[in-house]
Amino acid sequence: MSTTEPARRMTVAQATFIGVGSMVGAGIFALLGAAGAVAGSAVWLSFLIAGAIAGLQGYSFAKLGATFPSGGGLLAFIARGFGEGHFAGIVAWLFYVTGSIVAAMVASSFGGYASSVVAGNDPTWAKVFAVLLVLVMTALNAVGSNAVARVQSVIVKIVLGILTVFAIATIANWDPALLDPAGYPGVREIIASVALTFFAFLGFGVITFTAKDLPQPKRQLPRAVYLALAIATTVYVAVALGVFGTLTADQVVAYGTTALAEAARPVLGDWGYVLMVITALFSTAGAVNASLYPSVGMTRHLASVGQFPPVFGRSIRRAPIGLLGIAALTIIFVTLFDLNKIASIGSAVALLVFSSVTIAHFRLYKKTGASLIVLIIALVATLGTFVVFVTTTLVNEPATAIALVAIIVLAVVVDFIWKRIRGPREPQVEPTVPGEPATPAT
Repeated sequence: MSTTEPARRMTVAQATFIGVGSMVGAGIFALLGAAGAVAGSAVWLSFLIAGAIAGLQGYSFAKLGATFPSGGGLLAFIARGFGEGHFAGIVAWLFYVTGSIVAAMVASSFGGYASSVVAGNDPTWAKVFAVLLVLVMTALNAVGSNAVARVQSVIVKIVLGILTVFAIATIANWDPALLDPAGYPGVREIIASVALTFFAFLGFGVITFTAKDLPQPKRQLPRAVYLALAIATTVYVAVALGVFGTLTADQVVAYGTTALAEAARPVLGDWGYVLMVITALFSTAGAVNASLYPSVGMTRHLASVGQFPPVFGRSIRRAPIGLLGIAALTIIFVTLFDLNKIASIGSAVALLVFSSVTIAHFRLYKKTGASLIVLIIALVATLGTFVVFVTTTLVNEPATAIALVAIIVLAVVVDFIWKRIRGPREPQVEPTVPGEPATPAT
């Protein structure tokens, strides 16, 4: 077994693409119908507001990442603020398990699209394709972050290229009457839809885990965060304008996940429909790749500071134990559970984790140089989004609410059992990026 870290050769563009790939996944296909049911043709405005809220969190993450670059990503930020105690440990286990659920949901989307193309929507084949994708992306991540970054760059370029063609073609031929503000719902409905569209931005937190692979994370990590959010926001707004400028809000809701493909058909013909199906396959594949990527640096970091058992810092041949663990959980969720019933679990956890990061930042803002006012606005916006989510989504999805409580309880139990087995631990010197001075863990 080995604990050797891979060479740090990732570029800003590659780190950006990992973030974009994590965001522009299956969400853009699934969200349009759901958001359209609430905000009508004003969904583009909902995406714009959600992007602004994500930008506030991005500011916090960028400041923290520039000051405390670590393979532990946003989990290391929480530990900096709260210490390596039970709270940080519980959040870490929670993040690890829900990461596998999110990866499983995206992989299932890939399986569904692949099955519709080659197996007549056979559900068994959908699971087979989903598992195969997880295995392929696990092998890719085992090869190393360099391979992940190169493949992710190719996938994201293809997805962005197709979505750009789609946006230009549909906007050039849209019907302005369909986007007339006079037909927009009230402000309350638009704000409520932000709780849905914000979920499309949750993947940007993955970028914080690239610090271990960036040669100059203090300078490069903030650039990657801001670039990824800018690209994702532009894509989402442009796609929403194209779709709702081509189809009525009722049609978008009726078509659901195929709304993009249906919107492409009037302008690009049947080839447009096929093109969007291809985009869905690439998007979901890239999102699974990006979802698995943080597990390597994250679990090694957590093992080094005692939050996870030491085995998580080791590898079997070239495959890190942390990666194999999250891949195994993902496959179990894909094959044994109805993920549609807990589809929002990742969003709920991410909102809570993001809020925790910002609260931790309150204790560190003098070191990071962040604006306290901006951090307060970021926390209020994120918690507000969570409250809206709970009151508009969780109340209608009892299975998700039950699953969320069950996972939180499981994370608490596992953390307390592990720390009881581990026993008291002396303060450790937190691993840092080469070239940075070592800092005692808080």
